[in-house]
Amino acid sequence: MKNEDIFSRYSRQIFIEEIGLEGQRKIMNAKVLVIGAGGLGSPIIQYLAAAGVGTLGVVDFDEVELHNLNRQIIHNEHFVGRSKVKSAEEFVKNLNHQVNFIGIENKINDSNAEEMISQFDIIVDGSDNFKTRYLVNDICVKLRKPLVYGSILGFSGQVAIFNYKGSKDLRDIFPEPPFDENLPDCDSLGVLGALPGIVGSMMSNLALKIITDLPLNLNQITLIDTLNWRFETIDF
Repeated sequence: MKNEDIFSRYSRQIFIEEIGLEGQRKIMNAKVLVIGAGGLGSPIIQYLAAAGVGTLGVVDFDEVELHNLNRQIIHNEHFVGRSKVKSAEEFVKNLNHQVNFIGIENKINDSNAEEMISQFDIIVDGSDNFKTRYLVNDICVKLRKPLVYGSILGFSGQVAIFNYKGSKDLRDIFPEPPFDENLPDCDSLGVLGALPGIVGSMMSNLALKIITDLPLNLNQITLIDTLNWRFETIDF
């Protein structure tokens, strides 16, 4: 892409004093791995690709289902029954063909997580289960990778940055994952479609701030209650 085309495409980011051309170069050189291409992953993938993240990895083993479409906005009816990673790749290609998309059609687990995560600078976790969240957290700690964390349920969400510039990680606030198999999740209690858009957008914003070295409040978790429209930040 020619320099003038780059400037034209990303001018509204470049015009921000705290980002400028140097910040845009950092974005275009960044390597970000998104865990999950579902409710949270969809807005994360959308906004990171739109911002021009140079290499965008997406790991997911699932297929698009009809009930996903109320919130997983990068997918459409034509991809129902097909790979979420392939759907995400098609979306990114149509939005910003300059992004180097790395699709990983696999379930992240104990045997492959370290290899996957080691290839990227920043990890953004949009997974939907505690086992994956703790696995990703622990590997990020081991490899010293910054982790953007988020979760959603019903009208509520959480967002935090872990393991960045010496900051704390998931186990510092929740030492062990819950082991109750009957814990509520989106499959049982549902989720309002706009909620993952809100939380995923916040996660994208935090990832871009990490990339561009903008100030961040660390060792905090933000609790989001969209039913009562309350946002609370807790130090840990």
